[in-house]
Amino acid sequence: MKKVVAVTLMFLAGIYACKHEPLVTPVIKDPTPADTLLTGSASVCFTRDVLPIFQSYCAKAGCHDYISDGYYSLDRYDDIIKHGIIPGNSSGSKVYQAITTSDPGDIMPPLTHLQLTKAQKDIIKKWIDEGARNTACVSVCDPNLYTYSGFIQPLLQRNCQGCHSGSTAAGGLDYTNYSTIKTVALSGKLYGSISHSPGFIPMPNTSSKLSDCEITQVKKWIDAGAPQN
Repeated sequence: MKKVVAVTLMFLAGIYACKHEPLVTPVIKDPTPADTLLTGSASVCFTRDVLPIFQSYCAKAGCHDYISDGYYSLDRYDDIIKHGIIPGNSSGSKVYQAITTSDPGDIMPPLTHLQLTKAQKDIIKKWIDEGARNTACVSVCDPNLYTYSGFIQPLLQRNCQGCHSGSTAAGGLDYTNYSTIKTVALSGKLYGSISHSPGFIPMPNTSSKLSDCEITQVKKWIDAGAPQN
């Protein structure tokens, strides 16, 4: 009996003598400062997804560009965020209300211009609801991928169709029409403009030059005969 008691006391002594390090949840620091860089695909990226829509559809010449409307220009983040954007609240943001209203007198762009697609409206909505941050992104462009339906058409839609569409199409070039795009592409004018080559009008007209990867995609597509693939 004494032996059992002794063993028990030794066991209990061992338990109380044992020291455990406190459980601390490690703090994982974000290596990237907020509002600068996004690497995931779940969030909307301002420079990649949102800015081209504003620049092509809203800040075209004669509308909300800085030259035509310096007060209500929508061609850069600092100006966009000042006018009708409530971060985290798309339904209360005048910009989102304007692009989704059914009132023909208030809708933007005006009905005489190409309207935003549902997907584009959803991008702006998500961007606002996520905080309307000025985010840039790691490029995921692959210069070896250049089908018309998968890459060229979406690229032109984001960056060109806001000006080149409808009855007010700049230069009379409607980029919602494949045959028009093919004609311009094979003439050399499309590549000359987007590459800012001498003798061509630099395009996009109201936004930044396309990335080198995007320009390469367009060139490879043109060199392949500008197919509607």
